[in-house]
Amino acid sequence: MSYLVLARKYRPQTFDQVIEQPHVTRTLSNSISSNRVAHAVLFSGPRGTGKTTVARILAKAMNCEAGPQALPCNDCRSCREITSGHAVDVFEIDGASNNSVDQVRELRDHIKYMPAHSAYKIYIIDEVHMLSMPAFNALLKTLEEPPAHVMFIFATTEPQKIPITILSRCQRHDFRRINLKSIIAHMKTICQQEHFEIPEQSLALIASEATGSMRDALSLLDQVISCSEGEASHEQVLDILGVMDRKFVFDLCGTILQGNVSAILNILDDCYNRGHDLKKLYEDILEHFRNLLVVKMGRNIDKLIDLPDSEINQMKAQTNAVSVSLLNQILDNLFREEASIRLATDTKLALEMAFIRLDLIEPALPIDELIDKLDLLRQEIHSQPVDRIAARPPGQGPTVSASERKTDDQQPDAPADQQQSAAEVPSAAADPATDLAATWRQLHDIICKENQPLGASLAKCRLKRVSADTVEIEVLDNGFTLKMLEREKNKAILKTICSAYWGAEKTVLLRTAADQDAESPQKKNKNEQHQKKKALSHPLVADAIEIFDGKLIDIKLR
Repeated sequence: MSYLVLARKYRPQTFDQVIEQPHVTRTLSNSISSNRVAHAVLFSGPRGTGKTTVARILAKAMNCEAGPQALPCNDCRSCREITSGHAVDVFEIDGASNNSVDQVRELRDHIKYMPAHSAYKIYIIDEVHMLSMPAFNALLKTLEEPPAHVMFIFATTEPQKIPITILSRCQRHDFRRINLKSIIAHMKTICQQEHFEIPEQSLALIASEATGSMRDALSLLDQVISCSEGEASHEQVLDILGVMDRKFVFDLCGTILQGNVSAILNILDDCYNRGHDLKKLYEDILEHFRNLLVVKMGRNIDKLIDLPDSEINQMKAQTNAVSVSLLNQILDNLFREEASIRLATDTKLALEMAFIRLDLIEPALPIDELIDKLDLLRQEIHSQPVDRIAARPPGQGPTVSASERKTDDQQPDAPADQQQSAAEVPSAAADPATDLAATWRQLHDIICKENQPLGASLAKCRLKRVSADTVEIEVLDNGFTLKMLEREKNKAILKTICSAYWGAEKTVLLRTAADQDAESPQKKNKNEQHQKKKALSHPLVADAIEIFDGKLIDIKLR
């Protein structure tokens, strides 16, 4: 057969012509130039990325009549024979069909003979992971210490299946998937040499279907050229390859973002009637929303998304009015449905149900907004006692009753020294029955500002009782804290702050929990029920439940 497919016709013949594998070709070139080539080399990586091609170039570089040299001449007898695949000193072996121990023993027997006319006898074993374990074991000693005129080059797509004893005897080079732009550029060059006109979006579609394999891309391009006459439209390419237009994916994802269920089902039905693979469509949608999320975050887009610039610009336009949290929510729900779609017998129905469920999900509030609301709620609860907050409409701050404003307005003028003291320390309510927990929080904040070490010691204390001339503080911590607080300096500071806070001379009494008269269980339970009832009736608690669509499980009293 005289016709050569594009993958063979345009196979690279030098290291410089290899597409997107500089980390391998540079290493091999340097090792040849410095005469440090390993006797056993392993090439691993995805299909169609150049493993066998680089193996042939390395064989030519080692057996070139002018070499060994990094740039083979491609003109001598050895180079021409290797290029045509008829070299007597270069053996290309298929590991899948020559995997028995007897065939490896036969290979081992032939190794001892010198090459016919080249410098090295080179064995290229493709898909080497297909060899059986006895075959690998038979190769071990020869692979570790081969004759000086023998070189092994292995190629595989599944290096994890190769025994570690073989891997440790080889110099390994890992090939990478070829990026989309490099595949498009290479196909465009080939189309120019073949005098074939094809839209760039069609080349992008072919490159996308190749998934990083240059051989797959050239095979698809060969199919398109064979079915067209000098020129191919994008519609023809879609029909020839039987793939889905990227416009379907963009349109479907756009309607998902808009929440238009009828439009989603209509596009899905159109794809089904055209005979497209709906499971592949779902994979494309998942990948598309992943790419939308990366574009919206705006970091390392070129590295994380292997798509043409035109499609990336379309994605930026599609995410202009969409938040990151919504995209993340959609992607998370689509990913959860992936297993049911993959295993479904009726894929179309499973897809429709998944999209309908997706539409019923309400967008979640951004985490920053949730944190701000929680901080505001915490500040309002700690700033005022529960029983001093009047009822208010939802969304507004705490209000003070008219009687309290009137009482504040009718306060008589105080002497100058008392005004100065009031400016430094807020006064407490005259009623000694004021909520002790809220009063203690205010008093503790004042103490912390005046004396931080003292405030730290009082962190595990509480206000037990307030009378006309006495302030009783209960120490909930160990005896060390009580000793710290009973020091004369600390007691003097406490007395001064408490007297200024209540506007009257106060004596501070310190007690431990063991010293207090134990409350009766009935009285304690009644007090806890009263505190819980006040907390439940607090409007801020009701607002929090409404904002976060929460459920009250328990109330913890401090």
